[in-house]
Amino acid sequence: MKKGIKIVTIGGGSSYTPELVEGFIKRYDELPIRELWLVDIPAGQEKLNIVGNLAKRMVEKAGLPIDVHLTLDRREALKDADFVTTQFRVGLLDARIKDERIPLEYNVIGQETNGPGGLFKGLRTIPVILDICKDIEELCPNAWLVNFTNPAGMVTEAVLRYSNITKVVGLCNVPVGIKMRTAEMLDIDPERLHIDFAGLNHMVFGLNVYVDGVSVLDDVISKMANPGNSMTMNNIKAIDWEPDFLKGLRAIPCPYHRYYYKTSDMLADELRAANEEGTRAEVVKKLEAELFELYKDENLNIKPPQLEKRGGAYYSDAACSLINSIYNDKRDIQPVNTRNNGAIASIPEDSAVELNCIITKEGPKPISVGDLPVAVRGLVQEIKSFERVAAEAAVTGDYNTALLAMTINPLVPSDKIAKQILDEMLEAHKEHLPQFFKAVEV
Repeated sequence: MKKGIKIVTIGGGSSYTPELVEGFIKRYDELPIRELWLVDIPAGQEKLNIVGNLAKRMVEKAGLPIDVHLTLDRREALKDADFVTTQFRVGLLDARIKDERIPLEYNVIGQETNGPGGLFKGLRTIPVILDICKDIEELCPNAWLVNFTNPAGMVTEAVLRYSNITKVVGLCNVPVGIKMRTAEMLDIDPERLHIDFAGLNHMVFGLNVYVDGVSVLDDVISKMANPGNSMTMNNIKAIDWEPDFLKGLRAIPCPYHRYYYKTSDMLADELRAANEEGTRAEVVKKLEAELFELYKDENLNIKPPQLEKRGGAYYSDAACSLINSIYNDKRDIQPVNTRNNGAIASIPEDSAVELNCIITKEGPKPISVGDLPVAVRGLVQEIKSFERVAAEAAVTGDYNTALLAMTINPLVPSDKIAKQILDEMLEAHKEHLPQFFKAVEV
């Protein structure tokens, strides 16, 4: 029997990788990693080398026998892996800039994982993740795939529907962020706090909140209703909620719900930002450049605190906790994206959902919540329809299916505007959407 664990990170040149490495170092006693393979594509080689060398320095400082390998050969890396994490961006940040800017020309929200931008990120990402799944089936069939490539819910949905991989978990930092901020608001240790999460990725609700087993939902909602207490993350403008709306909702919305419940406010702010400081992707591009300058410093051997400005705080820590719990059969509760299996009554059982699960060595076991409250059920179902149709469009390359997905998304106001945005974005992303253009090639 081999000693230690082999983990492969696809998109290893990501600015988030140092947080992942920090999480593995912190848990080494429970999670004895023997090999960490960081994989990237030729366009990401420079970043891979910079971040990979920082990872090696971090491991050396910790004095741990983890071999860090850097490679552009995915298949070489995957052989006999125990866990595969995915954190890649097809088309890099330049593609995200298009996802955010083009919809704004039509007065439609331009955002990385919601609306037209979310659709196109899915269309670019799903064929790549399905290729990775084929390699996993062949080279490491027993590995767990832990995906935090966005849109994580749609990607998990596609893997469940269009690959033979069953050992897949989608991961998002949003529920972890909500829990941490709720604990801060209540001024308590997060360990005392439990939130009943249920819904979809970036469409998850906190249905109840407990401190030491006692519900404090009304207290949290009344605190959230105070100006400046509305909970958000670095990439989403903290526009306060209407207090009476929160009282009526009687659930904790996630930051992304602002795009649906406060569409006009969010659109106005996006248009302003695009003209003044740039879209979020343009801001992130500058942040990333600064981070990679830091990462180059040969004296740096820790995760720099500036990384938390990237909007993905807790992401990698969530991944390390999940891997640790699967490996050690911890049976603790974590919110993840997994096959519904009847846990949310109003969503098909074979669809991906985001909710609390007991994490075992056989993977996540969803904790049943029954039906979602009537007030949120329709929106969640609408987004699930969008994810399913979008995943089908990504796999088939069918124009009409893509147009249908764009039109049924609640952030797109009409089929006519949907078609205009679809046509412009297809052309803009042509290089990364071969499935839509293969029929016209000669």
